[in-house]
Amino acid sequence: MDGAKMFLAANGGYCAWFNPMSVGPSSNISPPVPAPWAVSRDSLVGRALPERSHAYRTEFQRDRARLIHCTSFRRLDGKTQVFLNGSGDHYRTRLTHTMEVASISRTVARALGLNEDLAECVALAHDLGHPPCGHRGEDELDRLLKGHGGFDHNAQSLRIVEVLEEKYPDFSGLNLTWEVREGIQKHARGYLHPLTGEQYPSPSLEAQITDMADEIAYSSHDLDDGLDAGLLDLESLSDIPLWQLACSQAEAEAPGFDVGRYRGFVIRCLVNMLVDDLVTQTARNLTTAGISTLDEVRRHPRRLAAFSPDTKSMLSGLRRHLFGSYYLHPLVSEANERAARLIAGLFGFLESNPECLGGKSRARISIDGLQRAIGDYISGMTDRYLARQHEDHIGVRVL
Repeated sequence: MDGAKMFLAANGGYCAWFNPMSVGPSSNISPPVPAPWAVSRDSLVGRALPERSHAYRTEFQRDRARLIHCTSFRRLDGKTQVFLNGSGDHYRTRLTHTMEVASISRTVARALGLNEDLAECVALAHDLGHPPCGHRGEDELDRLLKGHGGFDHNAQSLRIVEVLEEKYPDFSGLNLTWEVREGIQKHARGYLHPLTGEQYPSPSLEAQITDMADEIAYSSHDLDDGLDAGLLDLESLSDIPLWQLACSQAEAEAPGFDVGRYRGFVIRCLVNMLVDDLVTQTARNLTTAGISTLDEVRRHPRRLAAFSPDTKSMLSGLRRHLFGSYYLHPLVSEANERAARLIAGLFGFLESNPECLGGKSRARISIDGLQRAIGDYISGMTDRYLARQHEDHIGVRVL
C-alpha cells in the first residue's frame, strides 16, 4: 500500500477505492469517518440571516433542497451544454451536466472523508448563472456588459442565490450557508472569512474537488456527446493517450468487447480513471503539505485537489482535441454564432425598450442599472425562450 492509500485508510477514506475489482457489494463498505480537514458542524459558519434549525435535516441538506427547488435550477434543463437545446434528445444540457458533476463530487468527497452534502450543494449551484447558448452566450453577454461590470457565470451563480431568487418573504435569494457560497466562487483569487475577517487563498476541499469534478464531467461527457453526434470519430481518438488508456482499462475488464457498440463503457472507464487519479493525487498533496485541519486547507497558497502531472497532461491533450475537432466544428460554432447574434439583437432591443423586460428585471433597473437588469433577464432565459423573445420582439427567428 503506497503513502496515499495508507493516508486515506488512516484518515477515514476508502483505501479499497483504489482497486474497484476487489470491492464487494456496497453494503460491505461503511461510511468513512469525517476527515479532520472536512467542513463539519463544529466549523460551520452558517447563514447570513439566522434561521431556526431543522428537526431532521442538516444545514447542507436544507441548502440542497433550496437549490433543486429554485427556478434557476429548473431552467438548466433548457440551457445548452455544447449543442443548442433541442438539437437532440440524448445530448447533455446544463441540468444533466450538473447532476453528473454532483454525482462525481459525492464520490470523491466520500473517498477523501469530506462533507458529501456540501460538495453536492456546490455542484448543484455551480452552473446556475450560465446564460443560454453555452459559453458563446456567456462571451457575448460579457462583451455587451463591458463598462457595466461584465459578465461571468460564476459571479452570476452567486448573484442568483444571494439576490435574484425570490422564494422567501423575509429575505432575497436563498440564504444559503456561507460554505456553499464560498464554493460557488469558483475562480476567486482570494477569500474573506466572515467571522474572523481573515483573508485566505483557498476554499474548502469540498469546493476544490467539485471544481475538478466539473472538469471530469465536461471532458468525458462532451467527448461522449461528440461521438454520439458523429462530429468526433473513434479513429480520430487513436492518438489521444487518455482515450487509449481508457480503452485498455475497458478491455481488461471486458476482453473482446466492441468499442463502437459499447462506447459508453469506455467513457465509464475514463471517468473512473480520472476519479481514482484525483483522489490519489489529492491525498498525496495533503500528506506532502502536512495538512491536518480545515484552516490549513484554506491557508494553503495553492489548491490541494489536483490530478497527477501525467494525467493533467493527458487531460489537456484530450481537451485540445475536443476544442479543435468538436467545439470549433462548423455545425457547433455556426449555431453558436447565430445564438450570439440573437443575444446581441435582443439586448439592443431591450436597451431601447426597457418596458419589455420581465417584471422582476424591470424592478431592478433603479437598483442595478438598465444594462445589468437586461443581463440578468437574458442570462436567466432558456435557449427556447431566448429564441421566442427574439422572434416576438424583433420578428426574426434565428435558432
